[in-house]
Amino acid sequence: MTRKTGPDKSIYDPDCRQCPRLATFLDAVAEKNEGYHCAPVAPFGDANARLLIVGLAPGMHGANRTGRPFTGDHAGILLYQTLFDFGFSSANESIAADDRLRLLDCRITNAVKCLPPENKPVGAEINTCNTFLANELATLSADSLVIALGGIAHRAIVRACGLRQADFKFGHGAEHALPERFTMLDSYHCSRYNTNTGRLTPDMFRAVFARARSLLDQRVT
Repeated sequence: MTRKTGPDKSIYDPDCRQCPRLATFLDAVAEKNEGYHCAPVAPFGDANARLLIVGLAPGMHGANRTGRPFTGDHAGILLYQTLFDFGFSSANESIAADDRLRLLDCRITNAVKCLPPENKPVGAEINTCNTFLANELATLSADSLVIALGGIAHRAIVRACGLRQADFKFGHGAEHALPERFTMLDSYHCSRYNTNTGRLTPDMFRAVFARARSLLDQRVT
């Protein structure tokens, strides 16, 4: 008989309560929102993916409700449509954690695994969760790509790789070859604020994923 194993707790710990402010906040949100996930949100997608997308943190009524990154909130609308358009997803909409959507050669994670108040984690929380991100990044193959959604995710990736922030400046569409690691592409976060204000347009977002698809296709042996 095959023994079922739980998650790799070096990458994702469903019981983590290392950040007191976040743990207390999740407890309060859970009391007011019956049925919400209100716990650390696991990475979602292909465990052997060559494309890893790193977001900021779960949204209140998105991943914090459903338990799947970018599922059930505004930010996920553009993300999952774009993933589908470039062949990284089996569907163009992520409705619930138990729907039939599958990610193809792609995985989504967050720099901070728990919902922060006002969607703003503090530095200590980002740093505490950085160990999980570092361990996840260490599983990637040398031909992998990482897309950083926003400046916080970008800086978390650089930190997790033990590199100097000054050597890797965030900029939408910027491309960074991380020494002896992988290639990182930057994008503005697909948040409601960025898309509603026009800071990030669908075409701008699609251009980042078009580049990712092109690079990955070039690396097929």
